Amino acid sequence: MTYAKIFAADLLLPLLKARPELEAERVNPDTLARPPSPAKQREVRFSDFEAVTDLKERYGLPKDNPENWHRLWRQNPVLAATGSHAGMGWVLETESGIVGYQGSLPLLYRLGDRTLVGAVGTGLAIDPAYRARSIGLLTAFFRQPGVDITFVTFAIESALRLCKALHAQPLAQPGFDKVLFWVLDPPRFAQTLASKFRLSGGTAAIASALGATVLRADMGLRRGPGRSPAGRPGGEFDVAAIDVNDIGDEFEDLWQRKLAEAPRLMADRGAASLRWHFTIPGGSSRAAVLCCRHAGRLAGYAIVEHSTDRKTGLRRAMLADILAEEDDPETTEALLEAAYANALAAGDDFFEVVGLPAHVRQILMRWRPYVRTYPTDPLVYRTADESLARFLADGNGWYAGPMDGDTTLLP
Repeated sequence: MTYAKIFAADLLLPLLKARPELEAERVNPDTLARPPSPAKQREVRFSDFEAVTDLKERYGLPKDNPENWHRLWRQNPVLAATGSHAGMGWVLETESGIVGYQGSLPLLYRLGDRTLVGAVGTGLAIDPAYRARSIGLLTAFFRQPGVDITFVTFAIESALRLCKALHAQPLAQPGFDKVLFWVLDPPRFAQTLASKFRLSGGTAAIASALGATVLRADMGLRRGPGRSPAGRPGGEFDVAAIDVNDIGDEFEDLWQRKLAEAPRLMADRGAASLRWHFTIPGGSSRAAVLCCRHAGRLAGYAIVEHSTDRKTGLRRAMLADILAEEDDPETTEALLEAAYANALAAGDDFFEVVGLPAHVRQILMRWRPYVRTYPTDPLVYRTADESLARFLADGNGWYAGPMDGDTTLLP
């Protein structure tokens, strides 16, 4: 049984990729032999939407929509906070159209009483004949003016090598490359396994049944959080769910108290920024906001994002964000319990945690999750601010998680 459990888990892990990679089977081999037409590099314009979308879709990247482009670059909190223009990224363009794209998503950050502008790279896609020009797109991204810190999350190996050649540094936080997850629906998970390995007929039925049995047995050991009194209605903490649109003044108050604690680099979590971040027009995912109150005051919150994988059809619940005043372990644990329960109630197939600080992950590791190690550095960054660079050399200086990537910003 022990070997079977390990084997089943090893098969499951590749299904849980944090983001799609460029799909080699979609590349037309004929294009590799053609001499490329001259291409010029320029900044992205709104009128490029269709061409950029077509390019990204050719390489298996998620499809966006014009309304979300408007939200990301015309309604971005960076604009109101700084009054500066938010760059959209860069394209490579030939006479026949756009052949390369590197997007840049501006994000508002706080470090104590400092307001900073960050930019995360998104959607790198280049036709094969122009792949040598990737370095130019990434150079423009990392050296863009008016940005305090640039970073790339969950890049494929080839792109990551280029980022490091441009002096991007990996986040120095132990365990940040570990993806934690719990299987919530063993039969569907096992069925997905059978489909993934192209089993059919009786073989698929047997494999699915055996896989479900193994996972059910293993879930006895990995049963997720216990139900402590703190997490129950009527206990020390009261945890309740609200809609994203109902994020209001109490969240702003919590954020201001959080900023007064020991300084850490944090994506802006003011009420307006949270509503903006988790309201995605045309998005297939939905966010559940869990509020933890103590003596009637908001002591922390967690946001769970529910989505369906485009390739496998698996329903995923991801812990998109969690924040507790003074990193209080009891508040944090109550929120984690509520997040897990929310995933179960929603009928999701697995519950996943990517990134987040050590104090959150230490609690989660007690619940014996499956662990997948991401094959590359999940987050690399570059800053020209020497004081900020010194501060971030300690990995605990950045409260990093899904809010720092593009995953929670795209449909």
